[in-house]
Amino acid sequence: MAPVPRRRTLRRTLLGTLTGILLAASTVIVAPAASADIPGQGEIAKSPNMELLTNIPKQGPLAGVSNLGSDWAFQGKYAYGGNYAGFTVYDISTPASPKVVAVVSCPGSQNDVTVAGNLLFLSTDSSRSDDSCQSTTAPYTEKSSWEGMKIFDISNPAAPRYVKAIETKCGSHTHTLVPGGKDVSYLYVSSYGPVDTYPDCQPPHDLISIIKVPMKNPAAAAVIAEPVLFPDGGNPGDPPGTEWPNQTRATSGCHDLTAYPDKKIMAGACMGDGVLFDISDPEKPYTITSVRDDENFAFWHSATFNNRANKIVFTDELGGGSAATCNETIGSEKGANAIYDIVGKGDKRKLKFASYYKIPRPNADTENCVAHNGSLIPVPGKDIMVQAWYQGGISVFDFTNSRKPKELGWIERGTFSNTLTTAGSWSAYYYNGYIYSNDIQMGLDVVKITDKRTDKGARVRLSELNAQTQPDYFAKK
Repeated sequence: MAPVPRRRTLRRTLLGTLTGILLAASTVIVAPAASADIPGQGEIAKSPNMELLTNIPKQGPLAGVSNLGSDWAFQGKYAYGGNYAGFTVYDISTPASPKVVAVVSCPGSQNDVTVAGNLLFLSTDSSRSDDSCQSTTAPYTEKSSWEGMKIFDISNPAAPRYVKAIETKCGSHTHTLVPGGKDVSYLYVSSYGPVDTYPDCQPPHDLISIIKVPMKNPAAAAVIAEPVLFPDGGNPGDPPGTEWPNQTRATSGCHDLTAYPDKKIMAGACMGDGVLFDISDPEKPYTITSVRDDENFAFWHSATFNNRANKIVFTDELGGGSAATCNETIGSEKGANAIYDIVGKGDKRKLKFASYYKIPRPNADTENCVAHNGSLIPVPGKDIMVQAWYQGGISVFDFTNSRKPKELGWIERGTFSNTLTTAGSWSAYYYNGYIYSNDIQMGLDVVKITDKRTDKGARVRLSELNAQTQPDYFAKK
């Protein structure tokens, strides 16, 4: 099959494939990390150092197969979980026993979330009848249709209050929070998929939208810049009809941006390009260098720096997240991570390829599986990351030696359905000693890794985490 575009086409494809669902009671199989055994439906397989502490299913209007769990944001004792139908607020003060604090119905994929101060920001990447939380789907070809960013007041996490909406070109597939000082935050909005017949999403679309948010007056938030990041048009991609899975997508915007504000840099996963940006002036980001991998990368999806900011882990979302790519047919270098070293200084920095990393376990052909969202586990002197792989589960791996990454632990469920159904872990992030996974179909999973190689990470405590706004975990406060 051809790779499925992450925007627009995927949303329709998902609804056509989400069938044949079976929610069986889970049993646990303990297996070595290199096991080739594929767990059955309703089973959990894992390495001995990983433990599923609890699961909370999707709630109320956010339940249902078409309402996919998406991204995470954390603040204090609260976790905010995105969902295509809204978001959920959890109290995680006792990680093994989280409590649902609020369920907010506000349809509009992807509903990726970030938080800052008393505000929550929500990405809407589907054409809606209006900018309210009661909107319905609307044609992309209608000028009056809306998609973009929404802002909520979460000063009372039990009762989030809708404040403001800002329309952006081609909507907001994902967004990245960039602090601008005590009273200002910036949202870098990633969107893509322009079409000639879409009045608000015209090609070429080689830009991001920058929203400036006055934190004390969020109702005044507005788009203040639309910098063109690819004046040469970016990667032209492979022509239509190129044989699957060897088709690289053309660059027409960015999918995901990860800022490292303390280092004044940002990594961009921009469809056909992997990019390193300078964000010294948050209103005027510019490209330092970029790379391509037309042989093995189909869709540059997301990026994570190591803490020293001399490496980037890029992910390839081969198949748009809805295909079975963790099998012998696809192999170990497609649908994987690519680890790059950052060499040089200043505007002369370059990205040097080091290695690929892909989970070393085959998945069933009924399991969508590919590299997806993760974050660092903050272990001094080491580069260790936890990562979601959809139905490939959750993997913890060490890339301290960027040329020889190795897996430290893993946990996964067996196939969600006897047909290829979009499911599994969308985002798996490490926050204050625990791994929180937003499972597309199953809801919140809290996972604990107990391993002398990662245990020191639990000593690092954060008051807030937006995974695409990386902190310097070991900076002197």
